[in-house]
Amino acid sequence: MTTAETAEPVVAREVPPFATVGVGAIALVASIALFAVLGQYGFFGDELYFRAAGDHHLSVSYADQGPLLPLIAWLMDSIAPGSLVALRIPALLVTAAGIVLAAAIAREIGGKRSAQLITATAYATSPFLFVQGSQLSTNAIDAPLWVLITWLLVRWVRTRSDVLLIWAGIVTAIDMQVKWLIPFFWICVGIAVLVYGPRDLLRRPALWIGAAITAVSMVPSLLWQAANGWPQLEMGAVVSAEQDAIGGRLSFVPVAVLAAGLLGAILLVYGTVRLFRAESLRPYRSFGLTVVLLVIAFVATGGRPYYVVGIYPVAMAAGAIGLVEARVAWQRIAAIPVIGLSVVLAAWSLPWQPESSIAPSTGGVDLLLHGKFGWPELAASTDLAYREMTPDERSRAVIVTESYWQAGALDTDRQQYGWPAVYSPSRGYGYLGTPPDSATTVLYVGADLEELREHFGSVTPIGRADARLGYEGITRDVTIWRCEQPVRPWSQLWPDLRRM
Repeated sequence: MTTAETAEPVVAREVPPFATVGVGAIALVASIALFAVLGQYGFFGDELYFRAAGDHHLSVSYADQGPLLPLIAWLMDSIAPGSLVALRIPALLVTAAGIVLAAAIAREIGGKRSAQLITATAYATSPFLFVQGSQLSTNAIDAPLWVLITWLLVRWVRTRSDVLLIWAGIVTAIDMQVKWLIPFFWICVGIAVLVYGPRDLLRRPALWIGAAITAVSMVPSLLWQAANGWPQLEMGAVVSAEQDAIGGRLSFVPVAVLAAGLLGAILLVYGTVRLFRAESLRPYRSFGLTVVLLVIAFVATGGRPYYVVGIYPVAMAAGAIGLVEARVAWQRIAAIPVIGLSVVLAAWSLPWQPESSIAPSTGGVDLLLHGKFGWPELAASTDLAYREMTPDERSRAVIVTESYWQAGALDTDRQQYGWPAVYSPSRGYGYLGTPPDSATTVLYVGADLEELREHFGSVTPIGRADARLGYEGITRDVTIWRCEQPVRPWSQLWPDLRRM
């Protein structure tokens, strides 16, 4: 039997009291700050995709995500139709829950009130973990679910209550309906447990009951994926190519650390080291290895740096405990300005600027901001171009867009304007439907002239969409084309046009 195995606790130990008031205050202040900016600007492009998928294309799976986000968008739209604030409320709520859960992890591994408060503050000042709560996205839901699963496992290590493993399986099943990243977490946990223990985790029937729950919940999605050629798996290559274009694997670790924020980055690095070295954290050593293995896994597969942020709170908690217990007074004193600066940076990261002070897009990361502008202008320009067509052309026309964001925006407004069906070969939208072969006239939003001429006998510019703060090629400087005489029936053409 190894040292790690002999060090495993066999009975539940006492934990410090939970800092209910302090942690609650941090979560409340963070929620107020997020709520204050929920209505800023307009819908982000992905949010429009979720809305359109939920309102018009509900399914058990999608080419690029699970069904949960469209379902949430549909539910919030049903409660408050067209409300930007309502759509984003779920992201705010799970972000606030993540703050509380981060503090709860600190408590589970022995952190007293001060350590819990510092951990909660680190989460609440992370430019990624916190700010993503200002809009609905897969990341905003996925990361807090990782935190919840981590808390359940950390608590199991302390208590050995097997019902926690079943709950971990249930939460995993829910997370798989968001995106397919959580299997990386479990694989890394399994390897880390084999190395450091507690190996008894892998022998618990409750763990495999939870795994079975996840497997059963995935049957409808897997059947859909198999019937459509497994497009979800294709997304991995797409993401890897996108990462190569912005720095690739060399930039992964720096960007991943920066995503934790100033205080969070310090605690993340310090806490990961402590998980390997601190004697008091020996039962949780496998979580330190899990952090390292996840970084290695996502670097190797070309994943995005923020894929790993859901595991951060356990390392932040270990770092916070070390900071509170530091014998050198200057470390605790230095933490005060770091925390203060972290709060300021987090507040500055929120979308609070008035539109008049925002400069036009220059590309790159501007997409995150400028992807919220120009949708009314796009709809108005599309409608104007549609009215330019003759009644006969409109009777056999469809709308096709270059980007799935554009399709989501126009599909959401379609009934209001009386437009025909909206399609796009872009990403998941390419699998939501194929234009009928009877559609011989197309109002094509965006795309390159030469590319369109390869697929249509006649291509004529009929309109233009432009918005000062729009994103280039999406809602800014966008040509709207009237395309006629498809070179092949849509049923044959669409698979060639479709791209992830």
